[in-house]
Amino acid sequence: MNPPRAPIGQRIVVDGMTGAGKSTLSRALAAKTRLPLIHLDLLYWKPGWSRPTPDEWSEKQREVLAGNAWIAEGNYPETLPLRLERADTIIVLDTPWWRCAARAFKRGLRRPTGTQMPDGCEDSAAQRLGDEWRGALKCWRNRQTEATHAVTMASQHGAHAHLYVLRSKQEARDFLAGLGE
Repeated sequence: MNPPRAPIGQRIVVDGMTGAGKSTLSRALAAKTRLPLIHLDLLYWKPGWSRPTPDEWSEKQREVLAGNAWIAEGNYPETLPLRLERADTIIVLDTPWWRCAARAFKRGLRRPTGTQMPDGCEDSAAQRLGDEWRGALKCWRNRQTEATHAVTMASQHGAHAHLYVLRSKQEARDFLAGLGE
């Protein structure tokens, strides 16, 4: 899909597989639009890296998505419909799986500058390495279905929204440039 020629909406979902560039694009998009950025990973994890129950997770998202202006970035397919129903713009990053896996491997070795950690969650190199490398394996396992699933979900739960599928860093740059000032 082509970069926007008109202003985008006030409720934006950014989805894609691990390592696709969701956080990077979302930070740039937030800087350009001045919309508040919601990093789903920061909301998901409870202290000590404990997971919320499915009901807790859904409720927490409903609370933060109740506002009229936000960018929600993250990859939680089980609750994607919640975000899509409220979105007026959906961006799916369809980055090649091998690039996503390489980025996850790299993140496992060195945490990117500017990365925030959830409250009460310590980040050890060993844990990061295991988590990110499992993410790289997940990229390979889901290489042919993840972006297609997100687009299908968008057509079912976000048909009212504008959908943009970006397949490269250049397409992401062009998308941001197309927003104007």
